[in-house]
Amino acid sequence: MSNQSAFTLSHRDDGIAVLTIDVPGESVNTLKSSFADEVATVLNELEDKSDLKGVVVISGKPTSFVAGADISMINDCKTAGDAESLARQGQAMFDRIEQLRVPVVAAIHGSCLGGGLELALACHYRVCTDSGKTELGVPEVKLGLLPGSGGTQRLPRLVGVQEALGLILTGKTLRPKQARKKGLVDEVVPESILLEAAVKLALSSKAKVQKAKLSTVNKLLEGNSFGRNFIFKKAGEQAQSKAKGNYPAIDKIIDAVQHGQSEGFEAGLEREARSFGELAMTPESFQLRGIFFATTAMKKETSFGGEKPGKITRAGVLGGGLMGGGISYVTAVKAGVPARIKDIAEDGIRHALKYSYDLLNKKVKRGHMRRSEMERDMLRLSGSLDYTGFDRVDIVMEAVFEDLDLKQKMVADIETHAKKDTIFATNTSSLPITKIAAKAERPEQVIGLHYFSPVDKMPLAEIITHAKTSAKTIATTVAFAKKQGKTPIVVKDGAGFYVNRILAPYMNEAARLLLDGASIEAIDRALVKFGFPVGPIKLMDEVGIDIAAKVAPILADDLGDRFAPPAAFQKLLDDDRKGKKNGKGFYDYSGKSKGKSVDSSVYKVLDVSPKDGMSDNEIAQRCVLMMLNEAAYCLDEGIIASARDGDIGAIFGIGFPPFRGGPFRYMDAQGVANIVSELQKLEQQQGERYKPAPALVKMAEAGESYYEDKPKQS
Repeated sequence: MSNQSAFTLSHRDDGIAVLTIDVPGESVNTLKSSFADEVATVLNELEDKSDLKGVVVISGKPTSFVAGADISMINDCKTAGDAESLARQGQAMFDRIEQLRVPVVAAIHGSCLGGGLELALACHYRVCTDSGKTELGVPEVKLGLLPGSGGTQRLPRLVGVQEALGLILTGKTLRPKQARKKGLVDEVVPESILLEAAVKLALSSKAKVQKAKLSTVNKLLEGNSFGRNFIFKKAGEQAQSKAKGNYPAIDKIIDAVQHGQSEGFEAGLEREARSFGELAMTPESFQLRGIFFATTAMKKETSFGGEKPGKITRAGVLGGGLMGGGISYVTAVKAGVPARIKDIAEDGIRHALKYSYDLLNKKVKRGHMRRSEMERDMLRLSGSLDYTGFDRVDIVMEAVFEDLDLKQKMVADIETHAKKDTIFATNTSSLPITKIAAKAERPEQVIGLHYFSPVDKMPLAEIITHAKTSAKTIATTVAFAKKQGKTPIVVKDGAGFYVNRILAPYMNEAARLLLDGASIEAIDRALVKFGFPVGPIKLMDEVGIDIAAKVAPILADDLGDRFAPPAAFQKLLDDDRKGKKNGKGFYDYSGKSKGKSVDSSVYKVLDVSPKDGMSDNEIAQRCVLMMLNEAAYCLDEGIIASARDGDIGAIFGIGFPPFRGGPFRYMDAQGVANIVSELQKLEQQQGERYKPAPALVKMAEAGESYYEDKPKQS
């Protein structure tokens, strides 16, 4: 390990000390408890220097100021007291910065998140660059935590209680112009003059704690206890309406901010540190931190089967529909790679170009990007009715109609018109990649790249391999998906791949519950309460009842009777109920309803009378256990490579509750033996489809789990 310091102090002739943060051997700066002595030494020097006029804190990294604290420190804590001590250490360090007798300016470029923003808040002033790389926020709530180094106290003081709660409770990040507007930063400047602007501000300012500049209305509201209590009450209600009581950090955040407002800054810090320690020991935080570590590890994986990824300099997209438009957008905008869109009609190309234009124009209007940057991104997109230009592309992503003959023709066309080493990536959601590649001259370059809709928002991508896909093709496709901003998991070819395969039995069981008499409201409420973003019946409307009906027989043919959908659902199609797409499904899309209330006429179509008798827990258990069991089958069959990939796929692909860690983490938390026992009970009550996967039974008998680490108990 390098002995080089993460903190370098240099003194300028104008009396300004520049403190540069550059953690050795790391691509971004993160704060570690081991830095305490280094920071203390630097602060001692600054406090003792009599001719000091100001301090500028800046990063030596090209893309980050400070990306946060090192989360692994929390995993090393054995008790809530240990984690509380970490928070107190951070608080003490930042207090010393704030109490320096000269003005301290944070010069921010790149990520300024979590502990990084808390450091910036401890400075007297903040200047940031106008770069697209610069973002500011406190995302600790996404890890089941709260800002523990003064953030719950300094942020409300600087931007006001309402703005601070909005940022802390959501973990939302701000772009430079937004941060300036909210009073979080004092100046926004080009990157080229960041240091000079920060020095100038330090020389022309005084060391003082800044207070929020509130509007008259907000002053009246936040200036008295009655108004503040109203804000806290509403913030709690709003946050819990989405969280359903599943995230303990929400109440702790509101409590820490409220305590500081009523009892004073020091008392607020005390409450903050204690709450941080308590939250660090919760199972919810353990699981959320696990997701963070898993995704971080996946980002660092750069090879597959010993093969390094090839370079993608140009890409082709076949099909200008909704998926083609989304794929073109993430290719040109996120990956920064020119995309050539081919469609059989000019309208298709126009649609794909408009898709990107609309998304970028919205960013321009909101001040998130410059118009010149939008024009740059749009220039990466072009269209064609033939294969002109495809002789230069390194990868072609196909998003045409789900028809095997058509997709095989696309493979043949690309092998004719593109380079010999061009990858053909199909976005199929149901057709086996093996069949799509069956007639290919170069099957080793055919792979599945399954995006989820809408492509610009959904983070997961399934990279689907067949027996002949080369390791080079896999490595290159995975790397490219990451450039597109995706979290990719590698999945073996098979009916439903992974995400749709575990989703189908879950949806089928929800349908059976409905036919057994459970109301649509009860079913969806139970699963949202469990932690899913939407209930399964609502999801069926969103996906399309016709799509679900088309995929179900494919899965049942390949995987057996446990995938057989309820026959009664044909009645929905006979009644032309396709869901949201044609405004006719389980929910009412007419008038002002727009899918907010159930279309009660659906019960008559299905010939059922709702009679809610089951508890939310029973409903959720019946649906979720089907998903868990199928996930176990997938891992045992090698459809997914690891429990980690299975958890990431379920969370980012179908919204499995993050605070439960994913299907495999959840089974570990409940105990595999308990999962098997519950499945066996339901097998006796409901039938063969609940028979536990053989791998689960073996694990239960051996007392095994999917992961070695478990949540600590405080």
